[in-house]
Amino acid sequence: MPDQSPYTDSVRAYYAAQPAPLVAATGIVLDSRGRVLVLTTSYKTDLELPGGNVEDTETPEDGLARELKEELDLSVPVGRLLAVDSRPPGPLGRSLVVHVHLVGPLTPGEAAAISFPDGEVTEARWLTPDEAHEALPARIAPRLRAALAALYTGSLAHLIGGVPQPGSPAGLDPARRAELEHSGAFDPAGHRAARPKALTAASVLFTDTGGGVLLVQPAYGNPDHWHLPGGGIDSDLGEIPRTAARREVLEELGLDLAPGRLLAVNWSHRPGYPARVRFLYDGGTLDAATLDRIHLPRTELLQWRAVRPAELPRFVKPALRRQIEASLTARTTATGPLELHAGRPVPTT
Repeated sequence: MPDQSPYTDSVRAYYAAQPAPLVAATGIVLDSRGRVLVLTTSYKTDLELPGGNVEDTETPEDGLARELKEELDLSVPVGRLLAVDSRPPGPLGRSLVVHVHLVGPLTPGEAAAISFPDGEVTEARWLTPDEAHEALPARIAPRLRAALAALYTGSLAHLIGGVPQPGSPAGLDPARRAELEHSGAFDPAGHRAARPKALTAASVLFTDTGGGVLLVQPAYGNPDHWHLPGGGIDSDLGEIPRTAARREVLEELGLDLAPGRLLAVNWSHRPGYPARVRFLYDGGTLDAATLDRIHLPRTELLQWRAVRPAELPRFVKPALRRQIEASLTARTTATGPLELHAGRPVPTT
């Protein structure tokens, strides 16, 4: 078959000869306890993170996968991109672009099987994120911190020399972001990217004729933590909370039921993670015939049951239990919608 490239040999040769940044790929390798893999090498005095230079026609993902196999005999998927760090020319006279990817979390078996086949690595240690940040050299430590911030917020960090840039969706210190906002230094695109984000969900509170609360057991995460029917709001598609609640009930229970009134809105926040906002709707009381029509998606939910309010602590986490109890009160007293923070009513004064 003839060459389908739109470029002539001379054009390809021209671009191949142009100076370009060195490209490297780094892995933030985590274990099941959230610890970071840090390496001692035979050719540097400083500690390192796994990875190395991208070679020949490799992509950064290909290069990192090769380095993990060569250095650690580790054959695992290279995960999502967490950060891109551009560094000005250093002692070697070349600028450097580093792609930072998540690897893992590794299973205990994968972590135990790590070895050093090519001799470049002499020791591998698992450190907490804070320990790793302290131990790594100044050129790498900020990259790790920004990448972990991107991991926890579900975002991406844009770095130059390890420093998060104005408008970086992750890694930018909140005080620095506020300073840039107040000084008018953000353009509209940078302002949108740097603003904190929140995850939104909609849930429906159903009871049976005996007053039991309908809960579902997930096939993912911790199956001991049961949920209310519901799920994430597809806000990127223009979905509103009430529509999301009805869609999720149909997908999870096989019941097409319009949600009743809004009972509560709950706000929860964990430092370093996006805030979570949940809209809780009244689903009413389901009779035996309606309960018999429930059909669960087995890949997502294992079972359902109606749980008496007094038994809720056995099935749901404390924050969700408080949300359910507050919503039951709002339903019984015809009050609300309630404003909740981690399931507790927010004082109005």
